Amino acid sequence: MNFKALLLASAMTAAAVPGIALAQDLTVGFSQIGSESGWRAAETTVSKSEAAKRKINLKIADAQQKQENQIKAIRSFVAQNVDAIFLAPVVSTGWEAVLKEAKEAKIPVVLLDRDIDPSGKDLYLTAVTSDSVHEGKVAGEWLVKTVGTKPCNVVELQGTVGASVATNRKKGFEAGIAGAPNVKIVRSQTGDFTRAKGKEVMESFIKAEGGGASICAVYAHNDDMMVGAIQAMKEAGLKPGKDILTASIDAVPDIFKAMAAGEANATVELTPNMAGPAFDAIIAYKTKGTVPPKWIQTESKLYTAADNPQAVYDSKKGLGY
Repeated sequence: MNFKALLLASAMTAAAVPGIALAQDLTVGFSQIGSESGWRAAETTVSKSEAAKRKINLKIADAQQKQENQIKAIRSFVAQNVDAIFLAPVVSTGWEAVLKEAKEAKIPVVLLDRDIDPSGKDLYLTAVTSDSVHEGKVAGEWLVKTVGTKPCNVVELQGTVGASVATNRKKGFEAGIAGAPNVKIVRSQTGDFTRAKGKEVMESFIKAEGGGASICAVYAHNDDMMVGAIQAMKEAGLKPGKDILTASIDAVPDIFKAMAAGEANATVELTPNMAGPAFDAIIAYKTKGTVPPKWIQTESKLYTAADNPQAVYDSKKGLGY
């Protein structure tokens, strides 16, 4: 084999192994929503760690929860001619124009954690998300099982209006309680996925519901809003987790801290490692031409006080929450 042939063979071998040689030459731009929650901060930290493992150059743009900032970031990544773009979309609509620009530049886009309007499915390579309808349903089914046949008025803290995950977690929860006429949502309002807004909205719910006496349970689309709601309950002289049951989603460390203290009851885990599967999909696509499935689903798990919440808290603190 001559020298030129040897070099060609070496290049082909390296390209055929995901994570070897070519991966370290890849640059990925990540348009991140922001850091509105502990889970989001952990997703960013884990994304950096997963990129480092694969020797990928990861550029993160924090959009501070504004779609216009995400659109600017994507256009900047296109101008830089990155190898791929990761997008955690703050809302599900309004992406067609900018994603067409990325597609015309032949830069594959991968959605992380959240989806976009179905009409834009041909504009991205794959979406790495959980089944957020399933997450809400698990929370609803847990509540139905826990309260049995007693009447249960639920107040709901919704995520950001227009976000696919908020729409789906609401839809799933409603499906989970659909077979239990004794369990009904009496109030529902957005808390924007933040602790401060979750506390504020819960305070208004408590005031509207006679000091909270008529509230059986709180369902929050994420744990951060629930942590805020727990604070509001305590300040109102209520015992969260006892006077009012709690069910939320994400499984961030602070909800396990509340669970260990008897102030929270259930959470459904959303893994912060969306980037790992996304990087592997991009490496395989770039090195071997392997087209991933349109949806790469991550696992969801229900945690309650029976799952040693203090131990779970300790294990999760190292993930960057």
